[in-house]
Amino acid sequence: MSPFPARLRKATLTAHITASVGWFGAVAAFLALAVAGLVSDAPQTVRGAYVAMELVGWGVIVPLAGASLLTGVVQSLGTVWGLMRHYWVIAKLLITVLATVLLLVHMQPVGHLADGAARAALAGGELEGMRIQLVADAGAAAVALLTAAALSVVKPRGMTRYGRRRQRREQHQAGP
Repeated sequence: MSPFPARLRKATLTAHITASVGWFGAVAAFLALAVAGLVSDAPQTVRGAYVAMELVGWGVIVPLAGASLLTGVVQSLGTVWGLMRHYWVIAKLLITVLATVLLLVHMQPVGHLADGAARAALAGGELEGMRIQLVADAGAAAVALLTAAALSVVKPRGMTRYGRRRQRREQHQAGP
């Protein structure tokens, strides 16, 4: 039995799916901007891409990452899946926490590139290593988010020790 009433469970699930899908979509847009900033020869495109990446990062990706993390924890606590009962839930939580922490660390070079782009300092392949890293990081983030989504759909078997104890206790309380 779910600790949340059906209506609240559906509302938290909707919020979690919306935040998670939005996060993935924003990362996809960020990746497109990173690729455009890396490969374009047009200074206006390069400048616009890096300035837009900073805006998308702080204005969309960071808030959606936080919302996905928060709604995921609330959702897990309000369903039969629990937060620590199944390995797939723990894996998804770890992916989300790690992706959020790396995102916050990642935003510093984004700001540096946006500042450089605003000053037109990215002409002639400057900061190319950092620009390539942004493409790689955005690609890795997309893969991580797809992995978390796949875990939600597949729900691989495997209960934690805590989950098995809890399940036995609930079965014992329910009686024969």
